[in-house]
Amino acid sequence: MALKIGELLLRAKLIDEEKLQSALDEQAQLGGRLGEHLIRLGYVTEEDILDCLSQQYGVPSINLRHFDIDESIVRLIPADVARKYQFVPVSKTGATLTVAMSDPTNVFAMDDITFITGYRVEPVVASEEALREALDKYYGTTHAIELKKVMDDLSTVEEVGILDVIEEEEEVDVADLEAGADEAPVVRLVNLILSDAIKRGASDIHVEPYERSYRVRFRIDGILYEIMNPPLKLKEAITSRIKILSKLDIAEKRLPQDGRIKLKMKLAGKLKELDFRVSTIPTLHGEKVVLRLLDKENLQLDMTRLGFEKPSLKKFEDAILQPYGMVLVTGPTGSGKTNTLYSALSRINTAEVNIMTAEDPVEFQLPGVNQVQMKESIGLNFAAALRSFLRQDPNIVLVGEIRDFETAEIAIKAALTGHLVLSTLHTNDAPSTINRLMNMGIEPFLVATSVNLICAQRLVRRICAKCKEPEDVPLQALLNVGFPEAEAPNIQLQRGRGCEVCNNTGYKGRVGLFEVMEVTEDVRELILSGATAVELRRKALEEGMISLRYSGLQKIREGVTTIEEVVRETVL
Repeated sequence: MALKIGELLLRAKLIDEEKLQSALDEQAQLGGRLGEHLIRLGYVTEEDILDCLSQQYGVPSINLRHFDIDESIVRLIPADVARKYQFVPVSKTGATLTVAMSDPTNVFAMDDITFITGYRVEPVVASEEALREALDKYYGTTHAIELKKVMDDLSTVEEVGILDVIEEEEEVDVADLEAGADEAPVVRLVNLILSDAIKRGASDIHVEPYERSYRVRFRIDGILYEIMNPPLKLKEAITSRIKILSKLDIAEKRLPQDGRIKLKMKLAGKLKELDFRVSTIPTLHGEKVVLRLLDKENLQLDMTRLGFEKPSLKKFEDAILQPYGMVLVTGPTGSGKTNTLYSALSRINTAEVNIMTAEDPVEFQLPGVNQVQMKESIGLNFAAALRSFLRQDPNIVLVGEIRDFETAEIAIKAALTGHLVLSTLHTNDAPSTINRLMNMGIEPFLVATSVNLICAQRLVRRICAKCKEPEDVPLQALLNVGFPEAEAPNIQLQRGRGCEVCNNTGYKGRVGLFEVMEVTEDVRELILSGATAVELRRKALEEGMISLRYSGLQKIREGVTTIEEVVRETVL
């Protein structure tokens, strides 16, 4: 097939021998289809290949990416048959079914389709890559098919050893729960959920019971997607299986529990160590389980690649290289604060300094850093850990989060007595962090003298690099989002068309937006005079602070993200 395409393109004079050989050499090195390499090298377009195939086979061509196929048409052909012959049903007119194929001469495929559906088959030619995308889009990925098989197994499982909803006053039979959790289909299902989350690049798994339904959702690049709906009767067994893996008490169903799962899993022929943080909480219709995926390979410790603008990065690096003082990273849950702090620690982690961290929980283990896991049940909280740290001769102290007056007070005293203190807070932006500390009860003069820098951050989705293309947006939309009137007409926006790499979302991965506020002498004077967050923001912007919105506009200019993402996470 590949050679035929090469010969066809040569005959059509769309490529020459040199270009064909170049593509063949690349194919020999990287594998894959010749057509894909010719397109990637820019020698031909997908339309060129389709036109040649159409002429060769004498049938019309179709670009499946421009088509939305009706679900009733898709259901006419079973997924295994469609994948076996690599075709997709496109439309139906009377007794004729139009089918997109890469090889319309495959009479066996057409005979099978006629036999299965009873319709006369009319073939049209489509590119192999577009067919693969369409098969994944309409019939699910191969991994989704594997999940479906397990689901089919689960639907036939007898309810032996699996409990119905247990009333509060009933005794919980742990043996029954364990038996249900060890059922082969349940074990396979939980393993598939965990491995599928890794393959899709999810950050969290939500397993949620409701009165008449049970669903599993993955958070991918900050957005939740519903993945599957296991049978409701298996909610006890699935929850118990996850609890057993995370060494939690399967008999305790009335209180929240926290645990951890460490697994070794073979993915794409590579042995991968996975760490899941597990949290269970009782809801109205059973226990909800959330698993946070802690993948060491996704931890980005290079500060230059987090998304900082150059002036902001210089300010942040200068602050963490100071011998004492406090550096605060703020933002909502899931905004990448931990990653930023770990990046800062790896930047300043040398044999000459003693680094102590108090974390709840310790998400990743950093070599050369003394990390302490908080245990509230025995009185080891942030405040207690901080007090002990100061007797351990530290140079740098990281406090996972400043939640109360006691922790804030000890952290500030540490910053004022020759230690560099790094921590996080939940605030909307950098200037309002000052007011948050004062609302906790910290005196303005202590805040003014201890805090060196505050970094507020958000995460936005990156446009998928594989399917990125220019997008035309009305001028008014650019002005509304904050671009200057003089600059707006010259900005070329980008968007993701949607492909198999990004699960047809147009986005793949995330990048940070950063607002870095340096506490200068002028800002200190404002803090001491009891200035509001608005006044502090005005002064910081005068001194060159890049706001979260401006950081977002810069990412739009660079073609990294879209207007929708920036508007979703920032305000003017």
